[in-house]
Amino acid sequence: MARYLVTGGAGFIGSNLARFILDRGHDVVVLDNFATGKRENLAEIAGRITLVEGDIRDADAVTRAMAGCCAVFHEAALGSVPRSVAEPVTSHNVNVNGTIQVLEAARSAGIRRIVFAASSSAYGNREESPKHEAMAPLPISPYAASKVACEAYMQGYAASFGLETVCLRYFNVFGPRQDPFGAYAAVIPAFVSQLLKGEPPVVFGDGEQSRDFCYIDNVCHANWLAANAPAEVCDGAPMNIACNQRTSLNQILDQLRDLLGVDTKAVYEPERPGDVKHSLAAISRAKECIGYEPQVFFADGLARSIDWYRENLA
Repeated sequence: MARYLVTGGAGFIGSNLARFILDRGHDVVVLDNFATGKRENLAEIAGRITLVEGDIRDADAVTRAMAGCCAVFHEAALGSVPRSVAEPVTSHNVNVNGTIQVLEAARSAGIRRIVFAASSSAYGNREESPKHEAMAPLPISPYAASKVACEAYMQGYAASFGLETVCLRYFNVFGPRQDPFGAYAAVIPAFVSQLLKGEPPVVFGDGEQSRDFCYIDNVCHANWLAANAPAEVCDGAPMNIACNQRTSLNQILDQLRDLLGVDTKAVYEPERPGDVKHSLAAISRAKECIGYEPQVFFADGLARSIDWYRENLA
């Protein structure tokens, strides 16, 4: 039995990852300040985890959370492209300065490996498709820039200090416990919430923008593979985590109407600054380096999510 730290463990991805690790018989420490994470995400596993309430920028909190851990899943971040456009300094402080603090604490504690939640936003609006890791980053939002900066630090600490680091570039993760509310809600839970309430879903742009949507189980599986991969592939170089399938927002709406048995039309509003038009991932590097294969594709993942959405978003 090993002990793992999940930063941002009360968030959507972090709380699912904590369950995934617990189900494999290991101990989990969650570090979260609940700025965006939710206590209810941890309610059913509260007795099985060690919770350290604190900010990733707080050296003492991070050090306490890492005690006795063999590896760190660094999920904590201030997400959302629109929020970063509205508050770029805050986005930088949390995402970049917080990540440096995590790296420093890991180095001091003798942590073996950090698996970092990187982002497909690193590719920006490059027309070449699918997006592959040999492309130079082209961030078009402060959020994307912060994630690219964190990748660079992961590589720098691997080269300078021998810390094993893996950067997983997530492509539009979705599934249970994803927040449907607020100005920065992810598109799928926002659509479901609006449709369940009989409200017209709001689409920014023409709805033909597309994403490589990745069900949460794939991301948890990829993190676990990365935590147990050979040391020689843990140099901080990024790996795409996705399904190599592209789905437009209009296609999502069609599928959701069928699954939910509704016929509510969408409202289309202007595109938002920093949003990427199309995103499709090449996943060959993750396959080669950590043995990643998608476990659940989009249609199945959406169907799996509906029961949770009905119960929690009604």
